[in-house]
Amino acid sequence: MRIIAGEMRGRRIRAVEGSGTRPTADKVKGAIFNVIQEKVEGARVLDLFAGTGSLALEAISRGANNAVLVEVNRLAQNVIQENISLISDARVKLFKIDAFSYLDKNSFEVFDIIFLDPPYHKGLVYRSLLALSNPCRLSAFGVIIAETAKDEELSEEGHLFDIRKTGEYGDTKIWYLQRRDILTGSEKVGN
Repeated sequence: MRIIAGEMRGRRIRAVEGSGTRPTADKVKGAIFNVIQEKVEGARVLDLFAGTGSLALEAISRGANNAVLVEVNRLAQNVIQENISLISDARVKLFKIDAFSYLDKNSFEVFDIIFLDPPYHKGLVYRSLLALSNPCRLSAFGVIIAETAKDEELSEEGHLFDIRKTGEYGDTKIWYLQRRDILTGSEKVGN
């Protein structure tokens, strides 16, 4: 795995060994950042279910202001810590805690970009959207990027976010969501 663009382009980062995590492929990561590129510069990023931290580190490389990574798996935590040290970046902070515990304890934080890449087929994206809604953790013109299995569906009911765009890559589906109470026109992702 590597960082594919920005100030740290080409820098290799470690993956978690075994099948406990599923790193986002470079092709998918590239597609995601092509969609959100206008929102990355100066952004505050949250990467729940961070895995290797690849998405947040890519955002930092492309100009995000800072990133919070949340990961409960100890092997993944060790890999994230190594990846942060490989890029020597103080703009990245790792919380070694469950995603929902983090959201409960840090209800005051608001982010511009939120990555959700939990294990597939467990309803964790929808549960995360509910938790991110009360109180709302997404800035007015921010975006949530959620990754699910291709055959999973995502309801817009019960939370504050509208699905603005989707993309499919092999067995992966990417969802782009934004606040339904704010956006009109050019601020929407995927126009």
